[in-house]
Amino acid sequence: MQKDVYLAKPWTKFYVEGVPEFVEVPQVPLLEVFEQVVKKYAKNTAINFYGKKITYQELGDHIDRLATALADLGLKKGDRIALYLLNSPQFVISYLAVLKIGAIVTPINPVYTSIEVKHQLSDSGAKTIICQDILYDNVQKTGLKLDNVIITGIGEYLPFIKKALGKSLIGKISRDMEIPDIKIAEEKGLYQYQELLKKYPAKPPQIEINPQEHLAVLAYTGGTTGPPKGAMLTHYNLMSVYKQVTTFWPVMEEGKEVVIAFLPFYHIYGQIVAMFNSLFMGATIVLFTTVDLDDILLAIDGQKATFLFGVPTFFEYLKEHDKTGRTNWKRLKLITCGADTLHETTVDSWKKRTGTNIVEGYGMTETTAVTHANPMGRSKKGSFGLPMSNVVAAVINPDTNEFIPQGEVGEMIVKGPNIMQGYWQAQAETDKVLIEKEGELWLKTGDFVKMDEEGYFFFYDRKRDLIKYKGYSVFARDIEDYLYQHPQIKQVGVIGVPEPTVGQLVKANIVLQNEARGKVSEEDILDYCRQGLAHYKIPKIIEFRGELPQTDVGKISRRELREELEEF
Repeated sequence: MQKDVYLAKPWTKFYVEGVPEFVEVPQVPLLEVFEQVVKKYAKNTAINFYGKKITYQELGDHIDRLATALADLGLKKGDRIALYLLNSPQFVISYLAVLKIGAIVTPINPVYTSIEVKHQLSDSGAKTIICQDILYDNVQKTGLKLDNVIITGIGEYLPFIKKALGKSLIGKISRDMEIPDIKIAEEKGLYQYQELLKKYPAKPPQIEINPQEHLAVLAYTGGTTGPPKGAMLTHYNLMSVYKQVTTFWPVMEEGKEVVIAFLPFYHIYGQIVAMFNSLFMGATIVLFTTVDLDDILLAIDGQKATFLFGVPTFFEYLKEHDKTGRTNWKRLKLITCGADTLHETTVDSWKKRTGTNIVEGYGMTETTAVTHANPMGRSKKGSFGLPMSNVVAAVINPDTNEFIPQGEVGEMIVKGPNIMQGYWQAQAETDKVLIEKEGELWLKTGDFVKMDEEGYFFFYDRKRDLIKYKGYSVFARDIEDYLYQHPQIKQVGVIGVPEPTVGQLVKANIVLQNEARGKVSEEDILDYCRQGLAHYKIPKIIEFRGELPQTDVGKISRRELREELEEF
């Protein structure tokens, strides 16, 4: 009976008019669809990279040339090819060229150390890597024997007058990174990216692909619960998300949008929502290698941007930026936020400053980036929205896997055509998250949520972040949301500290606003907590800090906060 509440899909009543409950997903390889986009919008700008404009025709030509080169190097259908690249035109070209020959993309986080790079290369079995020149040293340090290493530099697609910008971009990323002096001709298996494009014609091989079975991407998780795992995503998974997103937000007009893209493309959010979806609807991607607020604000007006995809910390910083008030935010059709919880104080402050709304969504690597979003014109503050077309979501008891009543907090499960096939060479881990219920496969998300009577979902916490204190279940997010309402608190990260007699103590790691530092005390914070939190939720430990560790997409990293405790 509980199951029927979710299967009735109450959320569909609140879709924007014309958005269907189900949308047909084309059963075709991704690059066949993209080839049609290239033909249709040949003269349109596909990528604007710091003033360097690449048309769809030029982009398609470079993709075909690189695909031809990869095939000539011996790479074939099913091979894994790693991309160890910063946001750049080379990432886009390489990603689609790999798919073109039926190979599988596995993007690597550019800030990974050689040890982490080695794990992903070894686990995926990738023998070819397309690598940023400044990251080549980390590849060498892995000690792995690779068949092919293709080297490229950030300046290769910069306008002539901005070549010097390449060095400043590198400087913003890491002061320790230097462009190596690579003698390509002296070492077998090393190739220059641009030389390959010049050498080979745009005549890639014709490859037959079954979209529902053939993998497009091995997208590695963040490794928050053990070593990173490769989520297996098919051509069909990616196409499903494209159809779901463009259907759910019907304001997206093919061939007319301008998308601000600074989210890292190796990450599933930036890769699918900002890069892949934009290209497949013929949009112009205004591409940034680093998050420079001044540059982004200039581009929003200067390039007449229509879409902006961000994360909570981005909007938190931007709402205080002195130039935010000069930007014409109302030109944007959609401002969306994902990858972490968007606090209500950020939403309110943003609305007051810009006169616009941030639309919150939800997704995971395992769901090909997105499953839920708020419908345009009917966002609920504090909710990450409704399941999109083709997606069904429900709430279960995490221990018994039984459905629980609407309105109660439990673990969210989802099903739909965008759900991964499993984890690469990790059946035991796959079996933990892909469960069968009455003949259907559902993904256990590991997130505690509840669904209201209208089908909107509200996030409470990651299962791994649940704090157990004297038998009480304490959601870290509840405490963080309350503390964020304190006018002198800028950032907060709440974790559980092991304590044998009670289970875990609640610890709040707090960054104060600059003007409050040295003036607000621990006792002031505790007095504030006593006014609005149940006794068992009041932090037992408060630590004031200058900054909090963040993940690569700007989340406060509770994992790193816990690991800091283990070091003592």
